[in-house]
Amino acid sequence: MRTTRDTLQRMYAEGKKIAVLTCYDATFAHLLENVGIDILLVGDSLGSVLQGHDHTLSVTLDDMIYHTQCVVRGSNKAFIMVDMPFGSSQVSPEETFVNAARLVSVGAQMVKIEGGQIMAETVDFLTRRGIPVCGHIGLMPQSVHQLGGYKVQGRTTNEAEQLFNDAMVLQEAGAAMVVLETIPASLASKITRELSIPTIGIGAGIDCSAQVLVLHDMLGIYPGNKPRFVKNFMSEASSIQAAIERYVEEVKTGQYPGAEHSF
Repeated sequence: MRTTRDTLQRMYAEGKKIAVLTCYDATFAHLLENVGIDILLVGDSLGSVLQGHDHTLSVTLDDMIYHTQCVVRGSNKAFIMVDMPFGSSQVSPEETFVNAARLVSVGAQMVKIEGGQIMAETVDFLTRRGIPVCGHIGLMPQSVHQLGGYKVQGRTTNEAEQLFNDAMVLQEAGAAMVVLETIPASLASKITRELSIPTIGIGAGIDCSAQVLVLHDMLGIYPGNKPRFVKNFMSEASSIQAAIERYVEEVKTGQYPGAEHSF
């Protein structure tokens, strides 16, 4: 039986940590869900780890549809969340719905949209029409040029207040989950305490409801830049499966991320 939004909300209510990894194909979908990954995130990070770009901005909606189809074919248990790629959600709510519906039609159970208060109208529009949404604030890779690079967000008082407000507004608009990326652990902890929906941390400390990493990063096989929050779970593992099992265990027991992976 496939994990649903209600399943995840129950896990959150019971204080159970949620393990998330990116996934782009059927073989890894089968492996990941059978070692305990709760959410398979079909991420636009495929632009870097699969296509070889140094950003995610070149990924198209057709790319995301193709990889969603692959993941769905290899999976029958995990929850399927899919990134809306650059240019597919930074349009009108109506156009965003059409784009999101294409992802849902091939198996996405939830779409992830980058942006805070500015996306609230779009989140409301989609959720009222049957498409669950996960928000994404903090470091937003699709806004890398506007943000001035891949760097920690929310360090100043004003930035922290803005991110806190963004999270509250997204929840009010109907978001079912919110990704917190590369922000101070103390801020992520505060946001997580105040929300009544799960937070998914990546470089956001130990107190988030869930943790996510890019698959290729946690296996130590991506040749590009290694962010501080990445841990190579393959370095002491005998197999890929063992590395992913260790990741699940450390997320579920609160061992990962450690202080050395946080800001």
